[in-house]
Amino acid sequence: MPADCIPLQQTRFISNLIKDYLTRQPAVENLYGRFPELHEFSLQLAEKKEVFPAEIRKILVTVLQEQYSSLTTSELTAANIASLTSESTFTVTTGHQLNLFGGPLYFIYKIISTIKLARKLQEEHPGKKIVPVFWMATEDHDFEEINYFHFDHKKISWNSSASGAVGHFSTEGLKNTFEVFKSCSGRSKNALQLQQLFEDAYVKHHNLADATRYLVNALFGETGLVVIDADEVKLKSLFASVVKNELLHSPTFDNVSETAKNIEAAGYHIQVNPRKINLFYLTESHRGRIEKDVQKSLYFVEGTSLKFTEAEILKTLNDHPERFSPNVMLRPVYQELILPNLCYIGGGGELAYWLQLKSTFTHFDIPFPILLHRNAALIVSEKIIDKLEKIGLSVSDLYLRREELIDKKIRQISDIPIDFTIQKNHLKEQFKALYDIAEKTDASFLGAVRAQEAKQIKGLEKLEKRLLKAQKKKLHDEVSRLEKLQESLFPAGSLQERHDNFSEYYLQYGPAFIEKATETFNPLQPCFDVIRL
Repeated sequence: MPADCIPLQQTRFISNLIKDYLTRQPAVENLYGRFPELHEFSLQLAEKKEVFPAEIRKILVTVLQEQYSSLTTSELTAANIASLTSESTFTVTTGHQLNLFGGPLYFIYKIISTIKLARKLQEEHPGKKIVPVFWMATEDHDFEEINYFHFDHKKISWNSSASGAVGHFSTEGLKNTFEVFKSCSGRSKNALQLQQLFEDAYVKHHNLADATRYLVNALFGETGLVVIDADEVKLKSLFASVVKNELLHSPTFDNVSETAKNIEAAGYHIQVNPRKINLFYLTESHRGRIEKDVQKSLYFVEGTSLKFTEAEILKTLNDHPERFSPNVMLRPVYQELILPNLCYIGGGGELAYWLQLKSTFTHFDIPFPILLHRNAALIVSEKIIDKLEKIGLSVSDLYLRREELIDKKIRQISDIPIDFTIQKNHLKEQFKALYDIAEKTDASFLGAVRAQEAKQIKGLEKLEKRLLKAQKKKLHDEVSRLEKLQESLFPAGSLQERHDNFSEYYLQYGPAFIEKATETFNPLQPCFDVIRL
């Protein structure tokens, strides 16, 4: 493994469930189908080819061509879309919320991981075509999670009173946001390119789905990436049988609940809890949960006065399938139903809920995709690399919690040793003689010796901590510099990729930033790559 590649499972930013998935521990092996290794993809490809219908391919291509009709599309993307009618074409997919200007950096990393995986699989299977796909979460309704991005230590926000699925949101008001971004990003060549990109995406398009499609296509269209918005009546019609099953029998709740019990019994945290009905009812201005009053045999929509009998809701499904929106538990099923997909690429939180879904896929007779953790990265300037080398630290040290990092450095630079291991070992040797005496007398004396040893060891540990604290105070300037250094790469104690927006790095480095990440990432060896710029 390259020196600048830090294994995900060796950092504190990955849950125990995902650590054990990445290292293929027996406790999680029943939660997934095939693991992301090259020979496993060959098996996945053969299975998907066997069951994916030609009629879905035709509808998928029709929808995608309609969605791209107003975009300038690269020859490669257009060819990739057209190729989806062929039984020899397959996809690898990632997805994301419609965050303003992409939101956190990992939006970019997910897409690059997907593009790189598609290229790798294409090399391995020259007789097939592997298409990278970006799934827009247009049916999400958590506006407060997506209406801002961070740039130059500022939070640039979009205020809107719209409600419902975010893909439908009017971009009205984003001209004001654009002016704010324009005023704080400068007039350099890269700044002007970013400003033009923002304006073309968000000021010149009427809804957030179209704006996001434009943004992603502008950044990655030349790679052949295909962007899909599944909030579309033709695609929802394909999903109607799953929706009907969910409304009448609640299979997702039953299957996921059973899996959740097993996950918790193994000592892991549950990412998402299922509902009895894992569907929303979608109108132009509202996305409300579908609930069922069993006693009255009525379905109703949370937050509205809408009520349906069983016959009425099934008729509505038949007439208007676009009104039924899957939640986080059923969205993966919808995705795998309409795409000839081999693999889903996501972060740890996403993979954690996918790992709850295998039995649900079995119920609906849909192949469970291979799950791949996306590549992660830390962008580090050569100036910071030099600073780290001068103070005797590595980039991996910066992944420690702040107190752990400071403790390590203070122990390293202190002019007196802050490690009482020798003293503790000497004390233990002295107590061995007392244990010899204790074994010749009664048990109460043996207990007293043990208690005294523990007390004195604890006393030494307290003295060690006090000495460390005193040295921190004495070396305050070094501590302060170290804190600032870590803060520059881990803003607010969080990962850089979960806070910063791509525009901050594009402003400094231009397209070279994305090119460097693309060059660096190895999709089948996901880790925290250190990108030196």
